[in-house]
Amino acid sequence: MSTAAAPPALRKTALNATHRRLGAKMVDFGGWDMPVEYSGLIAEHMAVRTGVGVFDVSHMGDIQLRGPNSLAAVQRISMNDASKLKEGQAQYSALLYPNGTFVDDVIVHKFSDNDYLLVINAGTREKDVNWVRQNVRMHGAHVSDYSDLYTQLAMQGPKAVEVLRKLTDRDLDGIKNYWFTWGTVCGLHNTLIARTGYTGEDGFEIYIPSDVPTSERVWSEVLEAGREFGIVPCGLGARNTLRLESAMALYGHEISDEINVFEAGLDRYAKLDKGDFIGRDALEAVRAAGAPKRKLVGLEMTERGIARDGYAVLSPAGRKIGTVASGSPAPFLKKNIALAHLPIEFSAPGTEIAVEIRNQPVKAVVVPTPFYKRSKK
Repeated sequence: MSTAAAPPALRKTALNATHRRLGAKMVDFGGWDMPVEYSGLIAEHMAVRTGVGVFDVSHMGDIQLRGPNSLAAVQRISMNDASKLKEGQAQYSALLYPNGTFVDDVIVHKFSDNDYLLVINAGTREKDVNWVRQNVRMHGAHVSDYSDLYTQLAMQGPKAVEVLRKLTDRDLDGIKNYWFTWGTVCGLHNTLIARTGYTGEDGFEIYIPSDVPTSERVWSEVLEAGREFGIVPCGLGARNTLRLESAMALYGHEISDEINVFEAGLDRYAKLDKGDFIGRDALEAVRAAGAPKRKLVGLEMTERGIARDGYAVLSPAGRKIGTVASGSPAPFLKKNIALAHLPIEFSAPGTEIAVEIRNQPVKAVVVPTPFYKRSKK
């Protein structure tokens, strides 16, 4: 008789039963039972690029820092400069280890001078919460993990604003990208409405109570409001291809505890002149040395083949020079694309390299990123 322990049960969002009723294909994502696709990855991807899609992203984490020293705490643990934020504004940032590599990337929201919200990734949730608590003790900020109190829905695409307009009393035109407000959504007062997302498109993320009846009602009302715009429910598969086309980082791929900020190409968000923060000294040393030894670059396949995550990247002479961080077909661009960390000498756009696919070198070229950038109205 086997004495092996049973695998831990997957965590579920309040919409888990709804996803199954809709026929979603479910997968284990960072210990969560999540939909990878409903009607098909390509259809969902294209809906977001051309119309609107809705995602359940309730597996993401929410850490609130409150108190008179909360700004000092945020400044200490994150690399961007939160002192520049106005109330109702958000910024992309990251939590770093002392060596300048990533604990996680985060979105910092300023509620008030003494109140900040960090939205963190699902797969690193517990690690992030513990790390934040350990590193803000000296500042006395009050740290709360509110991750399980909210269902987070992301409406993404050029028609997302039209869908949400039917469900809220707020003037959405006044909310700029990476700004947020509160308003009534689907009859729920004081709902956080943020013009943020992870697809490269315009869109909004709303935070509602995580009880099942409320979550299912709002999900249904979003789909009904979006019916005239062709809204479709979208899974993690389309979320991944959308963020890849837009060259957005994913923890464990483009960023990790073995990749520093310069290597990830995210140094524009690291404000080394703001004062001390965890990881700053290491990043200053990298900058003083002139440049990192490798850089995150975009690849486009020029021969037939798909560069999948983990495939070897080869020099023209056949020497391994890196590994694909993320790679897949790009449904909107109709190309096979990838992101990879390569030595600086192979990082210039136009550089010809190869990706090893089924033990064969398949030609590719370094291209500028993002691969896709939405047109601004």
